[in-house]
Amino acid sequence: MADFDEKDKDQKDALTEDQKESDYEDVCFICRRPESKAGKMFKLPNNICVCNDCMHKTMDTVSQFDYQGMLDPNFMNSLNQDMSKKGFPNIRFLNIADLQGEGGIPNKQKIKKKKKSEGSEPVLDIRNIPPPHRIKAQLDDYVIGQEHAKKVISVAVYNHYKRVATGTMDDIEIEKSNMLMIGPTGCGKTYLVKTLARLLDVPLAITDATSLTEAGYIGDDIESVVSKLLAAADNDVEKAERGIIFIDEIDKIAKKKNTTSRDVSGESVQQGMLRLLEGAEVEVPVGANSKNAMVPLTTINTRNILFICGGAFPDLEEIIKQRLRRQTSIGFNAELKDKYDNDTDILSKVTIEDLKKFGMIPEFLGRLPIIYTLKALDKDMMVRILKEPKNAILKQYQKLLELDEVQLCFDDGALEAIAEKAMKKDIGARALRAIIEDFMLDIMYEIPKDDNIGKVTITREYIEGAGGPVIDIRNSAAISADGLKAIEVQEK
Repeated sequence: MADFDEKDKDQKDALTEDQKESDYEDVCFICRRPESKAGKMFKLPNNICVCNDCMHKTMDTVSQFDYQGMLDPNFMNSLNQDMSKKGFPNIRFLNIADLQGEGGIPNKQKIKKKKKSEGSEPVLDIRNIPPPHRIKAQLDDYVIGQEHAKKVISVAVYNHYKRVATGTMDDIEIEKSNMLMIGPTGCGKTYLVKTLARLLDVPLAITDATSLTEAGYIGDDIESVVSKLLAAADNDVEKAERGIIFIDEIDKIAKKKNTTSRDVSGESVQQGMLRLLEGAEVEVPVGANSKNAMVPLTTINTRNILFICGGAFPDLEEIIKQRLRRQTSIGFNAELKDKYDNDTDILSKVTIEDLKKFGMIPEFLGRLPIIYTLKALDKDMMVRILKEPKNAILKQYQKLLELDEVQLCFDDGALEAIAEKAMKKDIGARALRAIIEDFMLDIMYEIPKDDNIGKVTITREYIEGAGGPVIDIRNSAAISADGLKAIEVQEK
């Protein structure tokens, strides 16, 4: 009975292993095309698969040459006479065992099969897509401020996934609404997109435009942004074709000014991205950033992929001010040239002409119809960022000290002092963590030494270096049993 149980268990394990393998397509060992493109495969030992075309080409090539006299009739006659003794003279065959490890393609380079749809139901159910006000309400729990940006991105995402779910509406094809967000560093551009993708539960690829170059040059190809989305979707093409791609630092591919050399990482990248933004079928490598002979390729249609581009666009403020200053005049009630010098929300007045002058080509901007800006963080927003979001940095430290049974508190003066220091660094919300890590170092080091500490209050004086934190000792009820025995002995 035990033997039968072990056999059944082995059969079940083999079955589950076959089910795992059946989720992926076979890839030709020579041309690297998947089975859906190349057709039925020839199965060889060690999980090596060869497509019909490559097998015929190989056999045709072999038949054209006379290897070591194999096609000589005398050789064939002698071979037939005594094959057991002579074997195959002067011939070395390929040892299949030498290919161990190469034939088996890692899971990250396998391509998932497309599931056959039984009906014509849309991939996304339009009734389950949250409306814009719910998307914005969920973003409010994590992102402080930026009300206009959250409203724009909520409406754009809602309309985009309605378009993906229905395809057409009354025979009217709805165009894709790609977005361009402009804002200073540390204002929450990347954090906003990360939060949005987590709430919608869709594949998200965050890539950097600084490493992109024109095809044929050192650097990542433009199609690599789509291959990262495919990796985020677990190599499921159907799932990746309705994901979101966020391209950060998009201002770094602006046209280079006053240069005579070929602009392979600037204007050429913008031109190469036009077909991706518009919607086209592109061949992308699976499990790698660049195309090579050992990586399988698959085709992805970018028509339903939402592209969100973001960048800080330094010096764009000066371009906007130069345009606005041309409208100034002299006389009563006239606009003065220094009117916009102290305007903290100058980026909200950006136009397409300003972005063209910055170095973005018109064709690229035309494929990003939604352009909006994010405001720079002020002192009040910094204080709110410290304490209000669900995963605020102060809540993280409070949770860490709760594990040591210590209560951590911050008074209002301490929060304002942290915000004032962060404003001086001029790097946005990223400065908050750097400041808190600095003054929390000694506290996190000293508290585990003393078990009697029950509460620590951070004050403004401690942040400014003029004092220390307020430390409260645990009350008598928290004294251990050994401590009570010691007190009784002293009293006797």
